[in-house]
Amino acid sequence: MATQRTPEEIQSLLEGYRRRTVTRAEYCRQNGISTSTLDYHRRRHDPKPGRFARVKISGQGSEPCTAFALVLRNGRRIESAWNFRDTDLTRLIRVAEAE
Repeated sequence: MATQRTPEEIQSLLEGYRRRTVTRAEYCRQNGISTSTLDYHRRRHDPKPGRFARVKISGQGSEPCTAFALVLRNGRRIESAWNFRDTDLTRLIRVAEAE
């Protein structure tokens, strides 16, 4: 029968996972938990990123801006003067945010 963990134990496992210096599989081995159980608790308890991000539009005048800066959640910044099509910009964001 599976081990029943308290909410405090689950929270402790998740916090330890966030601070880990080893692979996911190794972390699970060290803590006696299967990777599927860890993934289940991560999906259930960790905050989920939203599909939309709050943006701030700044600029002066009514001329359209041809340059932009995209700042991702992890602090990465992409600046460009290139005029992206919507599909190209979407692809760029997906690639930049992939881990």
